[in-house]
Amino acid sequence: MLAKIRRMYFRDKLSLREIAKRNGISRNTLRRWLRQEDVTEPVYPARVTPSILDPYREQLEAWLSADRHRPKRDRRTARVMFQHLQAQGYPGGYGRVATAVRRWHAEGGATRHRSAFVPLRFEPGDAFQFDWSCEYAVIGGVRRRLEVAHAKLAASRAFLLVAYPMQSHEMLFDAHRRAFAAFGGVPRRGIYDNMKTAVDRVGRGKERTVNARFLAMCGHYLFEPEFCNRAAGWEKGVVEKNVQDRRRQLWTEAGQRHWPTLADLNAWLTSECRAAWDVMTHPDCPDLTIAEVWQNEQPQFMPNPAPFDGYIEQPVRVSATALIHFQRNRYSVPTEAVHRVISLHVYPTELVLVAEGKVLARHARCFERYQTHYDWQHYIPLVQRKPGALRDGAPFAEMPAPLRSLQHHLLRRPGGDRVMAQVLAAVPVHGLEAVLVAVELVLASGAPNGEHVLNVLARLSEPVLPRESIATTLTLAQEPQANVNRYDALRSAQAQEVRHGH
Repeated sequence: MLAKIRRMYFRDKLSLREIAKRNGISRNTLRRWLRQEDVTEPVYPARVTPSILDPYREQLEAWLSADRHRPKRDRRTARVMFQHLQAQGYPGGYGRVATAVRRWHAEGGATRHRSAFVPLRFEPGDAFQFDWSCEYAVIGGVRRRLEVAHAKLAASRAFLLVAYPMQSHEMLFDAHRRAFAAFGGVPRRGIYDNMKTAVDRVGRGKERTVNARFLAMCGHYLFEPEFCNRAAGWEKGVVEKNVQDRRRQLWTEAGQRHWPTLADLNAWLTSECRAAWDVMTHPDCPDLTIAEVWQNEQPQFMPNPAPFDGYIEQPVRVSATALIHFQRNRYSVPTEAVHRVISLHVYPTELVLVAEGKVLARHARCFERYQTHYDWQHYIPLVQRKPGALRDGAPFAEMPAPLRSLQHHLLRRPGGDRVMAQVLAAVPVHGLEAVLVAVELVLASGAPNGEHVLNVLARLSEPVLPRESIATTLTLAQEPQANVNRYDALRSAQAQEVRHGH
């Protein structure tokens, strides 16, 4: 318009009245534009229009400023802020809030250094990426901090999440076992950051001192580990983005629900991950889902071998009370191992105590502190020599209810502790189930005593002899029948003989 007006005035020599008539512009505006030396666009003040978001804009900017000082995983999204504003009475839509958030960031509200990256591409079956994230969930009524393992295929983008109480070697090995089982094979490379469970020391450049136990796992599954440079998360950006996306999508629901056990949470995570494969589209192939690309990638994997026995071994000393200490908890072992140094095999959910290649005890692993876990059967040989310990022995408070009821009856009599020790001695010989059946039968009789229990147990454990058939040439013309009336006939015949004798 400026160029057109200048041509009409300076080249065509038209008057201001004629130019204003043809273009619908006032003569004052034309004079002001023609006085300008340079043909530049006029600058007018921005139109100020009220918005439905204005009463809440100050609160929104306060939230954005506060999130600048939070870790990235704790920053709220525009959708979350929109929901908070709705709770305060905001009647508008999400679009206005999202536009205000974008404008705040564009104006430098969250000053960030924007870097440039090289796009990466992976061949099918070539690599997977692994990372940890810290999340929170309510387990058994208590809000707990969880370490979530993320394993994601670099080509098909199939992913799996597994939650653990901590980051340790046995948790790392178990996460790989679950991931390879879900993926249906093993890729040829694994890409990691410099996590302490895998790298003992970070050297110059790509030099790494890799943990020996981690290398044993890699050798078992036959994949090659690769480690990123320091502060170079973009080298495993596939799984880094997966951590961010799953936190905003999947973990939002997981964090709001209450889970009875960690196993229930992991079962739900596995099912949700598999369901997401069928719904989410592949970023490089929008016409295909992740599940379809994964099915095409699966033939390129190496076969999945038997699971790696991923335990951590450490020596422990058995105390005089037949207990070992591990992570501020105590676990019982058989009393014949007291004052010995045995081997403890640490699994994610189980502790196995081994001596001379023989398994002495197994316990469910406890992640609480200052807890003592007894197996009362470990102390049975000891109470044969010290039966008086039965009355107040802490391990025997965990006996099944029938045994505790029998103990209550026996200890009220003189010498009842020795009788109870004899009953317990039958458990390693006949088995716990048989002893419980015998004890329940004795308690039902109303006269419980130790001799009765051992007698019933002996009768229950008697072997049933098979009936043998004897070969003979004789044959019966008439098979005998069970007829009790024959005894009455014999009695009447015997009475007649007595009368004849008189």
